Amino acid sequence: MVLLTSIVADILMAMTRADLLPFLQKHRLGVQSTVSPSGDPQAAVVGIAVTPELEIIFDTLDTTRKCRNLRADPKIAFVIGWDAEITVQLEGIADEPTGAERDRILETYFAAYPECRDHLAWKGITHFRVRPTWIRYSDYNAPGEIVEV
Repeated sequence: MVLLTSIVADILMAMTRADLLPFLQKHRLGVQSTVSPSGDPQAAVVGIAVTPELEIIFDTLDTTRKCRNLRADPKIAFVIGWDAEITVQLEGIADEPTGAERDRILETYFAAYPECRDHLAWKGITHFRVRPTWIRYSDYNAPGEIVEV
């Protein structure tokens, strides 16, 4: 998985990372989708923050369906942005970093959501990091551009 994530990052560097990162970072919400252990789909709007490595960070409680789903199967999909007919679809693998990695992603998350520092006191709060394995950037404005990696 690290190799695929690295390949995605390399292609994006050559492609439009300079455009893609600011596009993702200007959006504070994304629609995430997971699958339950019984195969049922689940989607939710979540607040997101994006690292320079294109990692998506969001928080949730351990009692939510998305948390239970991701702990059983870490595959996740996102749709980010839809205004002005530009969107990013993203698939990846989610994890719950600990230690220094957790501190690093929390810096990014709290830069976007400083008010969410108070959530650290909530029982069952957790933060997921999503590392992309596939990204499609779609601009449906003329002349339009669809880039898939």
